[in-house]
Amino acid sequence: MIDRQTVERIKDAANIVDVVSEFVTLKKSGANYKGLCPFHNEKTPSFMVSPARGTCHCFGCGKGGNAVSFIMEHEQMTYPEALRWLARKYHIEIKERELTAEEQQEQSERESMFIVNDWAAKYFEQTLHDHPDGKAIGMQYFRSRGFRDDIIRKFQLGFDLSDRQALASAAVGKGYNPDYLLKVGLCYKNDHGQLIDRFAGRVMFPWIGVSGKVVAFGGRKLDSATKGVQQKYVNSPDSDIYHKDRELYGIYQAKKAIAKEDCVYMVEGYTDVLSLHQCGIENVVANSGTALSLHQIHTLHRFTSNIVLLYDGDAAGIHAAMRGTDMLLAEGMNLKVLLFPDNDDPDSFARKHTAAEFRDYIAAHQTDFIEFKTRLLLDGEADPQKRAEGIGSIVSSISVIPNQILRDTYLKKCSLRLGINETTLINQMNRLIRDRQEQRPAPQTQQPPVARESTIVTKPSMQASGKVEWMLAQMLVRHGEHVVLRGVEADDGQLVDVNIAQYIYYNLGADGLQLSNALFNRMLDEAVSHSADPQFNAMHYFLHHQDIEVARVAAEMSEDRYHLTEQSQPAMQDITPEEVKRKEESRTEALLQQTTHLLLDFRMDYVEQRLRDLKQQIAAAAADRQRMMELMQEFKQMQEIRNSLAKQLGSNIII
Repeated sequence: MIDRQTVERIKDAANIVDVVSEFVTLKKSGANYKGLCPFHNEKTPSFMVSPARGTCHCFGCGKGGNAVSFIMEHEQMTYPEALRWLARKYHIEIKERELTAEEQQEQSERESMFIVNDWAAKYFEQTLHDHPDGKAIGMQYFRSRGFRDDIIRKFQLGFDLSDRQALASAAVGKGYNPDYLLKVGLCYKNDHGQLIDRFAGRVMFPWIGVSGKVVAFGGRKLDSATKGVQQKYVNSPDSDIYHKDRELYGIYQAKKAIAKEDCVYMVEGYTDVLSLHQCGIENVVANSGTALSLHQIHTLHRFTSNIVLLYDGDAAGIHAAMRGTDMLLAEGMNLKVLLFPDNDDPDSFARKHTAAEFRDYIAAHQTDFIEFKTRLLLDGEADPQKRAEGIGSIVSSISVIPNQILRDTYLKKCSLRLGINETTLINQMNRLIRDRQEQRPAPQTQQPPVARESTIVTKPSMQASGKVEWMLAQMLVRHGEHVVLRGVEADDGQLVDVNIAQYIYYNLGADGLQLSNALFNRMLDEAVSHSADPQFNAMHYFLHHQDIEVARVAAEMSEDRYHLTEQSQPAMQDITPEEVKRKEESRTEALLQQTTHLLLDFRMDYVEQRLRDLKQQIAAAAADRQRMMELMQEFKQMQEIRNSLAKQLGSNIII
């Protein structure tokens, strides 16, 4: 583990211009530098590097961040890997935290397991290419599937001899500890205590993790036993270095292509991955028939937010496509589904078409999950109860999407396609969201009262517009630590100071409001929880955040997408202490006014949306007089609140 002091030394030493220049040709542009973005194809430079802020940002695709996140994104590295890359560049010795004896033993065992797996992968590969049985049996199988030599080499495919003791004998002969053959699952012991090869007589597919290390194996049986009860495929059992719900087959070979294409294709099996690579499509991985896990989704989300599920059109393929759909949506992935026609799967289809033809077919036939679930659950279904259940399932999927605009778009599409009143779908979705929403824990800081002129009785499902949220979050990143209220009396009678982060948090929290963007909410929570730290600087904290997405957003907010007006700062020479104090007070007052105005805008957006919803609900409740009266009463209250907010914002009152 890299100690915190060394991490800070690496970050301090990393010069963003120097780092980016290793991959991008930069030209001076005022105080900054400019070049062609390395993350997408462009002809006009839009990739800006700011040495003053230590950040980079592309105004075309939006990617960027600090030096660490740039290396993570460009080289597809983990956070520790990027730190080590920068440490090597700047000749910084990494001082690992001293491990306990137990940790040292665990680390030693993990390294030994990786070493054994690496040896086994080479053993299987050499057997395939050099041993008579490997060439006659294993290579013949791969040839029969149409795989070229370059693909066989690229995925380090191999063959395991049918002699069930040959592998263990070869490993022990090379000096490897038999215990590690058992721990990684290459062998198991029979009743006589002999080491038996788990994969004997099978062609071998090594699982290579994101970092390039062999973590496990899959083996396929070749003979007539595949037609009986014996499994065609056998995979390594879970171990200290392999958990099947954490790995994706082909991720190491695909990661750069996924980032470049900004899309990943998800298939079921090994040969699907190989065939797509062979036809020129490299941004593809397989989950090998298991349900998608959060860890796998997070791994993919490091490289892209766009995923297309490519499965067979049979019952098993449909079932596979349904698994994990809501989980992908809830994690903010843009999801498409394509089921191949009968008698075809990604493997067979790819072998019959070129890469261009394959991509064209996907573009023409992929559907969003609404259309997919509608066809699956409702087409030809006349039973009212089953239709209601199907529609409920579709709305449930929509409700987990974190992006409000995308949710609204899907609801409109669902309403039009199914002929269901949009208000009915909105009400159902809001109920699902409310039922699922957990109370957000407050950070462990004192909560001072924040006075406002209006109080809104809110429902958690209501959210404000994206622009206002962005500007509030931008204010948080740029000025979160700046104290704007001093000597505010807290609940316990103590006088406390309130900074921008706390002001936003408590102001929204008093009305039960929160930002609809989960990442912005998390950033707000973190800023408030760090407010007690006298060294806390929001801009520095978020720009150098170890979460690449936080750092990227902070870098973008440090630019001028929705510009927050600030007073220009005069030269410091010849300014008296009194003038410095007066200007600081003026700046504080300006920041407080801007933040207050944004919070009022946030509430106005909320109220306007609530009024629109109430109008729809009143129209739908025409037959229920009592319900309509309740809605009209709330509508009147909301109008009064809107008029009060309009006065505070200096707008005309809308009756």
